Amino acid sequence: MTVNVVTQLEVKSHNSPDETRRPDKTLVEVVTVGDYTIGRFSFEPGWTWADCIKPVVHTDSCQLNHVGYCVAGALEVETTHGKKISISAGDSYTIPPGHNAWVVGEETYSAIEFVSAAEYGVKTE
Repeated sequence: MTVNVVTQLEVKSHNSPDETRRPDKTLVEVVTVGDYTIGRFSFEPGWTWADCIKPVVHTDSCQLNHVGYCVAGALEVETTHGKKISISAGDSYTIPPGHNAWVVGEETYSAIEFVSAAEYGVKTE
């Protein structure tokens, strides 16, 4: 297991993020504390990775690693190999590259992301 070393005392609020990204039906609020970039992700009902993020990043599936915690709502994730998971409030999760995802139900999906926040939803040309 990798051990991370924290060398400074710091706090930032996601209510005043360092950066905000707003692809369709998506809100990504990013803060950097020390050497870590943490994101608060909100996906509206009807959000799918294929419809909302794929047009921004131009890949066939999400190519990022995700480690996070779901605060509210529900998300389905399916890998390109056909494995599926359901994520809902109170769940911590890991998702490898090569997946699609979509919001389930009529509640906004809200999560805190610890690995992918620096790159998620960043426009590529």
